[in-house]
Amino acid sequence: MKALSQRRRHPLAAVALLLLGLLVTGGLYAVAGNVNEAKAQTTNFSAQDIEEGEKLFVANCATCHGIGAVGAPQGAHGNQAGPALIGVGAAAVDFQVGTGRMPMQMSGPQAQAKPNQFSEEQTMQLAAYVASLGAGPAIPEEELLDVAKGDPAAGGEIFRVNCAMCHNASAAGGALTRGKFAPALAGVSEAHIYEAMATGPQNMPVFSDANISPEEKRDVIAFLKTIEEQGTPGGFSLGSLGPVSEGLLMWTAGLGIVIAFTIWLTQRSS
Repeated sequence: MKALSQRRRHPLAAVALLLLGLLVTGGLYAVAGNVNEAKAQTTNFSAQDIEEGEKLFVANCATCHGIGAVGAPQGAHGNQAGPALIGVGAAAVDFQVGTGRMPMQMSGPQAQAKPNQFSEEQTMQLAAYVASLGAGPAIPEEELLDVAKGDPAAGGEIFRVNCAMCHNASAAGGALTRGKFAPALAGVSEAHIYEAMATGPQNMPVFSDANISPEEKRDVIAFLKTIEEQGTPGGFSLGSLGPVSEGLLMWTAGLGIVIAFTIWLTQRSS
């Protein structure tokens, strides 16, 4: 019993417990630091940007999204209510406002792209204000938009698995339900493609970094820009729908030629 008591009081045991405690504490601080860093990325704007953005928001967005971006109830005549924007992040604002989808021109199944109402500086100010309300996806860094560093082949595989069922395998867009649609992706900027994946606008699902990593998002962008540069080989695009539309056109045109030739021969013989 005496030997057992001495082993329990061995000084090395206390040292081991102290080291274990330091490791656990250090790990917690590291996790907290990473979370704080992520939050800091979403609010990396000056106080003046946030102040100017709030003025723009109150004047142009609060009618639908409410004061403080807390959302607004549905209108008396069934008008579409504006959702709360707390936590959507700067990326969502940069996409929606930068593509002209917001402010909406009229109520409808989904907001459509149109010429921008705000300048690039005003868009950044609106993004700064919304980002200050709650942490969310940040505007991507230039390194993540550099298609030269992306892998188009890998991006094509990711696109076909996750995006082609709505946007078409050639990114030409496609119809959805209830008047909604997946837009064509040709001509869309690298930043807006990335932000769409990160925020999930309209009917699009959110592809977080756990689903598609930032590097994989860059690969998808590289794929889209590659097929955009290639254009449509072989003449008319026929909607870029592939062999189905091409075969249908050939059958229709060929059958019409055969019928016309048959009628011409019949008239000559008569």
